[in-house]
Amino acid sequence: MDWLREHAWETWLGLTILLGVAELFSMDLILLMLATGAGVAMVAALLGAPFELTVLLFAGASVAALALVRPSALKKLHAGPELSLGHGKLVGHHGVVLARISDQDAGRIKLSGEEWTARPYDESIVIEAGETVEVLQIKGATAYVHPVPRLEP
Repeated sequence: MDWLREHAWETWLGLTILLGVAELFSMDLILLMLATGAGVAMVAALLGAPFELTVLLFAGASVAALALVRPSALKKLHAGPELSLGHGKLVGHHGVVLARISDQDAGRIKLSGEEWTARPYDESIVIEAGETVEVLQIKGATAYVHPVPRLEP
């Protein structure tokens, strides 16, 4: 125990490195938070804090990191880009009307290089050929669209 008191910062440095390397194998961020606490204790030992205080700082910093940092770090680590597959990736894209679209007559649009059957999302409007539309929904092989407003000069 006397050796630990005399070589406190070296002990904390070794524990920090050991926990950091072990984290590389576990990848659950618990050991990384403990390594952070050991790093705080090492800095305190370098500044001349008594061994008992460094142990308390290790425990406090580790618990704080586990409670405050780890949850948000895990959320960011496990969150990836949202994947849109199939025709769902076309929602929000713009297309050009090839044939008049109304509630009674399904029209055609050119969307991402392909022709699609289209109906108006709002059943009360008619969209003429040549207008630009935005895809709001796709059901089966039919795109439900709404005209993109134009700024008149």
